[in-house]
Amino acid sequence: MKAARGALLIAALTLAAASKPPTSLFTGADPDANRFAGRFWIYPTGAGGTLRAWSSRDLVNWHRHTPLLRLRDIGWRGDGAPVHYLWAPDMVAARGGYFLYYALGPQNPTPSRIGVARCRTPAGPCRDSGRPLLMGGDGFEAIDPMVFHDIPRHRWLLYAGGSAGARLRVFQLGADMVTIDHEIAVDQPPGFTEGAFVHRRHGLYYLSYSEGRWNDASYRVRYVTARAPTGPWRDGGMILSSDARYRGPGHHSFVHDPTTGRWWIVYHRWEGETGEGPYSDARRVAIAPLRYAADGAILPIDMEAPPPRAERARHAAK
Repeated sequence: MKAARGALLIAALTLAAASKPPTSLFTGADPDANRFAGRFWIYPTGAGGTLRAWSSRDLVNWHRHTPLLRLRDIGWRGDGAPVHYLWAPDMVAARGGYFLYYALGPQNPTPSRIGVARCRTPAGPCRDSGRPLLMGGDGFEAIDPMVFHDIPRHRWLLYAGGSAGARLRVFQLGADMVTIDHEIAVDQPPGFTEGAFVHRRHGLYYLSYSEGRWNDASYRVRYVTARAPTGPWRDGGMILSSDARYRGPGHHSFVHDPTTGRWWIVYHRWEGETGEGPYSDARRVAIAPLRYAADGAILPIDMEAPPPRAERARHAAK
């Protein structure tokens, strides 16, 4: 009888583990998360020459869409060496349509560049604007675009930069969303490496970003806050860093669910790696709930926390 009860217990635990909602979603990196038209969308860095969208109603079951943009669609990229890659996409809804911002690299020997494409829907198709939006050079690496709608000031801001120069720059976009109007001075956040992300909550601006080296255990997410989208910043500390299971978590985005009021962090990490790195296997996109303290501070992220079942069920029913 004891043996039978033991077998039943093992079976129950196995079933519970198998049914636990996944925190790791699919292979990819640098995820940009959004909510458009009642669905969640994630735009990751994927295979070197193609950008795709993934969408979901329940944060667990994700559908991969057809390509948004390929290298061959970008006439100004240049041919020959070095091989170019598409990185760190960022999709925004504006002017009755959608705009996909992306980085084209590497930095050397040609400068890194940021481009933008107009998209008919969140799943595409997208058509490149025909020219770079921002060029790297003079110690600045034009990577990791993030476009933020600063509603109180009626403007769209482009945040970009990092890695080689580890310098953040901010630009106000033109009304057409495919040109730059002018650069805006920004207070440099402490420990900044790359992957800037901005969101606003209860009148407070949060700038979160990756620090450390992108391919080892030092990669992590830190945040600062301010009453303006360019600082001066107040350091909030680390909210996401390596643990025994997952290494080098970073290059994230936050997405707000207006139907529940909950915020989520979507990020990438290495799984199955040990030691301090560098790592070389493919990264995985993961998701976790975001929690705030009463004073507005972001609490450290639990990388094992799954999407709540009740919320997933409500989203699936819509």
